[in-house]
Amino acid sequence: MAGAIALAVVFIIGTLWYSLVEGWSWQDAAYMTIITLATVGYGETRPLENRGRLFTIALILMGLVSIGYIVNRFTEAIIQGYFQEGIKLRQLRRLMDSLIGHYIICGFSRTGRQIAKEFWAEGVPFVIIDAEVESVRMAQMEGYNVYLGDATLDESLLEVGVERANCIVAALPSDAENLYIIISAKTLNPQIRVIARASTEEGLQKLQRGGADVVISPYITGGKRMAAAALRPQVMDFVDGIISGNDRQLYMEELLIEPGTCAFVGETLQKAELRSQTGALVLAIRRADGTLIGAPTGDTLLMAGDILICMGTAEQLRNLNQILSPITSKQIRRPRS
Repeated sequence: MAGAIALAVVFIIGTLWYSLVEGWSWQDAAYMTIITLATVGYGETRPLENRGRLFTIALILMGLVSIGYIVNRFTEAIIQGYFQEGIKLRQLRRLMDSLIGHYIICGFSRTGRQIAKEFWAEGVPFVIIDAEVESVRMAQMEGYNVYLGDATLDESLLEVGVERANCIVAALPSDAENLYIIISAKTLNPQIRVIARASTEEGLQKLQRGGADVVISPYITGGKRMAAAALRPQVMDFVDGIISGNDRQLYMEELLIEPGTCAFVGETLQKAELRSQTGALVLAIRRADGTLIGAPTGDTLLMAGDILICMGTAEQLRNLNQILSPITSKQIRRPRS
């Protein structure tokens, strides 16, 4: 743009000179300026004296500098992939606009990277937002959808489609920044599920009061898991094997019982015969009022709004999902299909 503006200024100067100083018509002045800047080698439109020829020399030099600058910048842009980057940005914009029911990860630190790996293994749509250029480059190298911006700002959250998102994970190192994300996300999308990272116990309580649905402290959770690994190593190995990773054989999933689509509302687990039909095991049931029923028996009733916590192979869970109904609640992730 700077080179084009400079070239336009040179053209105007040349046209004004030939018209006002040399007394030529505007058409002849513009034509002489064009052939001079283009260095096509034509002769003078009208005879010039020494003063006019000296100006023409200066005009040629100014034109060469302006055109050379434009060519240099254009070549540099091609070499550095500027135009390819523009195409990528437009593709990313279309992708952001098309995302519905996706997950947002705020921060691509060590915690954010691990979350992204788990989401990638699960095959769920997600986008990362980070203010650090180096973190964005790392995410791009991994093949993730990433947006460069400040996650604490409303405009950045809107850019990644927070109003259409299913869940947002505030994984920034600062509790204060995570609190800003919670407030902004809940304001822009009151139905969104918010998972927040807390660095301190005080921060954990404030993030909960701020509206986070779940607050996790890596230090507290890490300590509990280390203690459990020391006391019950086989149990921890089994649990880790079914809740994370992409090479597992068993999975745990959440399924929602909806009155409009599920045919088993009001029936017992024994009568529904979910285990015999699919092979999946119902480990627990979360009632709509929050009551948790662990290890439900065959006499346990299935009620509208129940969340079944199930375990099985990917195929078993897919079959169970088809029998019950797909999830429509924004609070729970849709099982893999």
